[in-house]
Amino acid sequence: MPFTAILLVIGAAQAILLAVALRVRRENAAANRILSVLLALIAVNLSVVAGYQLSPAPSPGLFAARALVSLFPFLYASLFYLYARTLTTTRGLGRRDLLHLAGLLLLLAWALDGAVGLQYDTRQATTRLWAFKDAAMFAYGLPYVAASVWLGQRYRRALMQQHSTVERRHAMAWVGWMALGQAAIWGLGLVNRWLPLPGGSSLVYGAVSSWICVLGYISLTQSAAEPHPEIVEPAPSREEPEDPRAADVEARLASLMQDHALYREPALTIGQVAKRSGYPEYLVSAVINRRLGGNFWEYVNRLRIEAACTALADPADSRSVLEIAYDAGFTSKSTFNAAFKRLTGKTPSAFRHGSLSAGDRRGAGATRTPAG
Repeated sequence: MPFTAILLVIGAAQAILLAVALRVRRENAAANRILSVLLALIAVNLSVVAGYQLSPAPSPGLFAARALVSLFPFLYASLFYLYARTLTTTRGLGRRDLLHLAGLLLLLAWALDGAVGLQYDTRQATTRLWAFKDAAMFAYGLPYVAASVWLGQRYRRALMQQHSTVERRHAMAWVGWMALGQAAIWGLGLVNRWLPLPGGSSLVYGAVSSWICVLGYISLTQSAAEPHPEIVEPAPSREEPEDPRAADVEARLASLMQDHALYREPALTIGQVAKRSGYPEYLVSAVINRRLGGNFWEYVNRLRIEAACTALADPADSRSVLEIAYDAGFTSKSTFNAAFKRLTGKTPSAFRHGSLSAGDRRGAGATRTPAG
C-alpha cells in the first residue's frame, strides 16, 4: 500500500472515531455537533481519496466522487468558524447560517455549467474544478480563519474582564491556533500544486491527519465553556465621560484589596468584587480599566504577584514557591508561573534566588562596614 494511502486511511479512521466521540459528548454539545459534522466530512474526503489512489483503474463513479469530495474543503473553514462561534457565544445555528454554504454551491454551479447535458463528461467538470480550486479555496477560507482567530481572542479578552483566574484550557487560544493550522495546510496544498514539495501529497495529508488528531483531542478534553452574554461585551470605552463615583469606587477597591486582601480569594470574579464594593459591575469594570491599568485579570494578578514577590524575597519565609502561589490566590502552578513571568520577566524561582542573593550581599556589606 502506498505511504500516502496509509496516511489517508489513518486520518480517515481518526476523523470517524473523533466525530462519534464528539457527537455523544455532553459538554459543549451544540458546538461539538458542528465539529463532528466537519470531522465526518473530512473522513469521507480522505476515504474517497484513499480508494481512488488504491484503485488501479478508477471507475467513472469513483472519479466523480473524487471530484465531489475535492470541494468539501470549501465547507471546512465555514464549519470551523460556526464551531468557534457556537463555542464562544450563546448564538446557535439559524437559517442565516445557510449562507455559509454559498461558496461550495457557487463553485459547484460554475463547474457544472455547460458540463451537464446529454453528453455529460465528468472529467470535463472535474478539470474545470481542479484548474483553480486550491487558490479559490485558500482565498475563500482565509476570511473564515481570520474570523475564528478573532472569536478566540475576543473570548479570552472578555474572560479576563470577568475572571481573575483564566486557565489556558478555558482561554480558547487554541481555537486561533487550530484555525491558523487549517490555513497552513491549505497553503501547503497550494504550494505543492504549483511547486511540488519534498514528500508532495504525503506531507499535506500527514499535516491533515495531525491537525485532526490535535483538534479532536483538545475538543474532547475541553471543559464546558462559559458563553454568557456578558462575556462577549466589549470593555468600556475610555472616550466615554467618567462616572462621578469613580474616585469612590477606586478607594473602595483599594480597601477591599489592601485591607481585606480580597485578591487572595481563588477564582475571584468581577461580579463578586462588585457585590462586595456595593457598586454596579459595569462601573467597577470601567474604573479598573481606566484608572487602575488593564483589565480585571491584570489588576488582580498584579496584586497577587506583588504579594508573592514580598514573600519570595523574605529570607524568613520558608514556604515553597507553590505554597506562596496558593496563598496569593493562584489555583495552579502553571497559571502562577505564566502570570509571574509576564509581570516580572522572571520565573518565581529565579526571582527568589536573586532576591535572597542580593539580601545576603547587603547583609555582608552591613557587617563589614563597622569594622572598616
